[in-house]
Amino acid sequence: MKVFLLHPDRDFDAGGALPANEAVLTADLELDVLYDAMAEGDGFRRDVAREVLAAGSADPEVIRYRQHVLADCLRHDRIVRELYGIALEALKAPKKVWFGILLHSSPENILHRSVKILEVLTENLKQLSLLAQEQAGQFRSTGFRRFFAMVSEELDAGYFAVLEEHLQELELPRGVLMSAELGPGNKGVRHALHTPEKLSWWERLTGHDRDSAGFQVPARDEAGARALTDLAGHGVNLAANALAQSADHVLDFFTVLRKELAFYLGCLALRERLERRGQPVCFPEPEPCGQRVLAAKGVYDVGLALSQEQRTVGNDLAADGSALVVVTGANQGGKSTFLRSIGLAQLMMQCGMFVAAEAFRADLRRRVFTHFTREEDATMTTGKLDEELARMSEIADLIEPGDLVLCNESFASTNEREGSEIGRQVLRAFTGNEVKVVLVTHLFDLAHSLYEQEPGAGTFLRAERRPDGSRTFRLSPGEPLPTSYGEDSYRRIFAEAEA
Repeated sequence: MKVFLLHPDRDFDAGGALPANEAVLTADLELDVLYDAMAEGDGFRRDVAREVLAAGSADPEVIRYRQHVLADCLRHDRIVRELYGIALEALKAPKKVWFGILLHSSPENILHRSVKILEVLTENLKQLSLLAQEQAGQFRSTGFRRFFAMVSEELDAGYFAVLEEHLQELELPRGVLMSAELGPGNKGVRHALHTPEKLSWWERLTGHDRDSAGFQVPARDEAGARALTDLAGHGVNLAANALAQSADHVLDFFTVLRKELAFYLGCLALRERLERRGQPVCFPEPEPCGQRVLAAKGVYDVGLALSQEQRTVGNDLAADGSALVVVTGANQGGKSTFLRSIGLAQLMMQCGMFVAAEAFRADLRRRVFTHFTREEDATMTTGKLDEELARMSEIADLIEPGDLVLCNESFASTNEREGSEIGRQVLRAFTGNEVKVVLVTHLFDLAHSLYEQEPGAGTFLRAERRPDGSRTFRLSPGEPLPTSYGEDSYRRIFAEAEA
């Protein structure tokens, strides 16, 4: 049995290690706030959210498949939570048969423990089958309809009847009946376990079989008892291994079911948190990679929305056809927040989630990279510009066509002329190789030259500033200006100090 709730043709597999830039991405986009909201204190759900977000898909069909599954989860959250509870309870089965661990790991003990585990799991499978029968008709997504159809087909009444019959036989209530052949050195080979014939009422009453012959091992013959136990173990061994594998397969199914549902439960938790704050969410429109599509209405920073009580300001963006988006304008005007909102929306879209916006449409990108300014580190043995260049070099080593780079005040640690020239060279290399870039900068030389040289290839936004110096935290299309109004911050800080 397969779950197939995150992919239409396979179960979810994170594929091993997280991406090389995952830690940097988490710090720059403040993903920990998102993970914590999705986890609700559950470490397992947090890990799953991190894995799925890091392994985002670049296939529009996979994204839409997950969106439809998530839409079902939003409509029927109680049923999904019940389904998750069944999986969680099933995974406790080995602990419920704890005494088996204390026994000698002989084939008979392995067989006995596997039987007990499967007896517990059978009850969980029955719960799953009953849930599928009662609730399958309410779900619309291809993922859930396929899942419930699989459960109904595989776990019908006939299956449980056969399963319970086999488990009763594997308890070996009539002892061990086995066959073997003599091999080299008169050693037993080809041991096989058989089902004993059922005795008649007379044979059960008298304890004698019509055609049976046998012997008894004396009570004090320890060597004989061990030899008999070893002989029986040879016959039970294959059945014990097969049954242990069967128990593992059922547990693996519930493990995957729990993992894939954990991601969707995280989405439900996040949606509930944002709704309580009056923040909108929407299902984005994914487009194939390389289409240069990027448009948003009311997109906002999820981390900021979760960290403050008041409603977060959203921004609009129309950058279809642009390989470069440049954001300039007043200090403290919301530029960095906007940059994080774009990065978060892209990542959330690519793992099949809703996004923090009223509307969002973008082409899928293979990977997302960030190059944000860092605080001064007194322990650095090189200059701040060297550190920035080293980080950009690491990105250049990994980046490929079809990726997205978010740059926040890159190369501002040197003078404007040098920083602008470095920025032009780097941006030209990125955009010339089908890498989309969203840049926040205070370097007027850089922003203005990009505006003049490639007016049709880029989208330029500017943070708003009212005449009285107040900020709206909104961005609007606009040509870069030679000032970022740093004097506003100067007056505010020094006026407060004098007061």
